[in-house]
Amino acid sequence: QVQLVESGGGLVQAGGSLRLSCAASGSIFSINVMGWYRQAPGKQRELVAHITSGGNTNYAESVKGRFTISRDNAKNTVTLQMNSLKPEDTAVYYCNLLNVMSRNNYWGQGTQVTVSS
Repeated sequence: QVQLVESGGGLVQAGGSLRLSCAASGSIFSINVMGWYRQAPGKQRELVAHITSGGNTNYAESVKGRFTISRDNAKNTVTLQMNSLKPEDTAVYYCNLLNVMSRNNYWGQGTQVTVSS
């Protein structure tokens, strides 16, 4: 089992920045993918960005150039730096970890990000 604890989020004006962090503990395989998803009211959960244990990253088109994902493998943490935030970034953001070999997928409890116009 894997536990994911998120921190960060909150309320910010458009154009501002926020930083989300997620710490993983438990049965974490060495080959894994950590990332962030978000879900706005009335919409499906969508990928924001993910990063493999090897450091390869993938971003949603809507956040490219504004968000940066990074990780610390030694600490099993993943961070999402969000700059130039827009009202459409408002959502609950969820941390995710996929253990590649077992295909087990884990989620954090979610943290609210609200961007005011």
